[in-house]
Amino acid sequence: MSVQEWTFVMVGVSFALYILIAFKSRAKTTSDFYVAGKSVNPIVNGMATAADWMSAASFLSMAGLIAFLGKDGSVYLMGWTGGYVLLALLLAPYLRKFGQFTVPDFIGERYYSNTARVVAVVCLIFISFTYIAGQMRGVGIVFSRFLEVDIKLGVVIGMGIVFVYAVWGGMKGITYTQVAQYTVLIFAYLVPAVYISIIMTNNPIPQLGFGSTLSNSPEFLLDKLDKVTSDLGFTPYTENAKSKIDIFCITAALMAGTAGLPHVIVRFFTVPSFNAARKSAGYALIFIALLYTTAPAVSAFARMNLIDSIQDKEYSESPQWFRNWEDIGLIAWKDKNSDGLIRYSAGNALEDVKPIYSEERGNSGERTVKNLPDLSNENEVYIDTDIIVLANPEIANLPFWVVALVAAGGVAAALSTAAGLLIAISSAISHDLLKKTIMPEISEKQELFYSRLATAFAIGVAGLFGIYPPAFVAQVVAFAFGLAASTLFPVLLLGIFSKRLNKEGAIAGMLVGLVFTSSYIIYFKFMAPELNTPDNWFLSISPEGIGFVGMILNVVVALIVSSLTAPPPKEVGEMVERIRRP
Repeated sequence: MSVQEWTFVMVGVSFALYILIAFKSRAKTTSDFYVAGKSVNPIVNGMATAADWMSAASFLSMAGLIAFLGKDGSVYLMGWTGGYVLLALLLAPYLRKFGQFTVPDFIGERYYSNTARVVAVVCLIFISFTYIAGQMRGVGIVFSRFLEVDIKLGVVIGMGIVFVYAVWGGMKGITYTQVAQYTVLIFAYLVPAVYISIIMTNNPIPQLGFGSTLSNSPEFLLDKLDKVTSDLGFTPYTENAKSKIDIFCITAALMAGTAGLPHVIVRFFTVPSFNAARKSAGYALIFIALLYTTAPAVSAFARMNLIDSIQDKEYSESPQWFRNWEDIGLIAWKDKNSDGLIRYSAGNALEDVKPIYSEERGNSGERTVKNLPDLSNENEVYIDTDIIVLANPEIANLPFWVVALVAAGGVAAALSTAAGLLIAISSAISHDLLKKTIMPEISEKQELFYSRLATAFAIGVAGLFGIYPPAFVAQVVAFAFGLAASTLFPVLLLGIFSKRLNKEGAIAGMLVGLVFTSSYIIYFKFMAPELNTPDNWFLSISPEGIGFVGMILNVVVALIVSSLTAPPPKEVGEMVERIRRP
């Protein structure tokens, strides 16, 4: 069978499985819809948490970022993994013992304030929709490339599948669907990694092959990759280009921001007890480690194979995988020196990657170029970093079923996280805004109806992000992590470990963190991108890392304001003691 036929089979079978699971475990109460009845087994919840955690960003983007940034890309690996450790140790068990449905619910009750609750809801919705845009983009990429379906139709199909099992099953259906999705995505990630590790290093364990010698040479893989990237004008693969303070702040912002992600935190509300939350955190870490320890190997293999496959090749004889991705606009080539050869090296190949339309080739082929100074380099190739994991099996000439498996894994990763985000959004709207703030008199049946309605609305908005992605989606990813780090994480952490923190301190801290972080990122990313250089940054800290500074400001302001205002009511202190009690 062809790649397309294999992909139809694997994606179709996985979709049928997801819908069947949702039907068998559909939600009947608000507890089922929000937190799966708080009855999920720790091992099952560990797998579901891993699937929820490992979004299209982990499955598709992380390896691509490491492949193209080299050692600098490791900040994403350290930040996202470290963030989970922070969440598992410092937040998840205590929030589970609190015993409610949502993160804004904890903030509203802990700080005895609907204002704090609403601020938390706003932050949650912004963060969640930012992530959903990325998930829908991942679904669109897979469908447009491997099923030869228009990207808009691919997003609509993905929306339809999520609609069925999210609206129907709620958190209960999503939990068991995510177990299936984790199984699909982890096999999809590991199988090609093992294949390529054997081919390149004769070692079947990618994590060890990554540091081994090449199968056809006594030279170590990373040594050769350093030489090749240096020869092409890039920073050597195993060296940093970023400053130490920027690396530290980006990693810290990613850790704190990731630990504050509401859709992952809520997964720990689904287990029966405080002890089960700790166990499920440990299981999830094991399941997550399978992918995260493999990602550096996948990145190195992919970068090496990519360069070998295209460098100095005749464009007319370019590999089929190159043409396939070029046809959907995620690879582009411009023959700058008119020699007909593909030249891949450091520098921006193109200013505008929109394709020139021609009747012979459609929307593919060379891209438009503006004569800007930063384009006066030898590089002739534009490569979207998100394609690395999906293209890797094709570049390595693996069997078609492996290519299709990776496509199914990419869809599983995107849909699993999208579903978790949608439940987080719908819960915040129906439970925290309606039930707890605007319409406290509604019944459980009405709340469940509004929950499903909010989920359907959120799916529609997510679909629009996927079909008409805003130009700044890639840029606001930094905004999302910075916002989570500088707003939600500090008030959650201090809410558990500081009985003295009051509502005035929490609200002031969140607002200061929000205003500082958003102003810094908006200025450098949108208002003055030409100034977005280390020389102009505060203490040489990039917009991606400024959330850490915003977090520190949040903590300092919250503690100072709390010390100058009345302490929390006695019952709040008792609640804090209760959730911290073993």
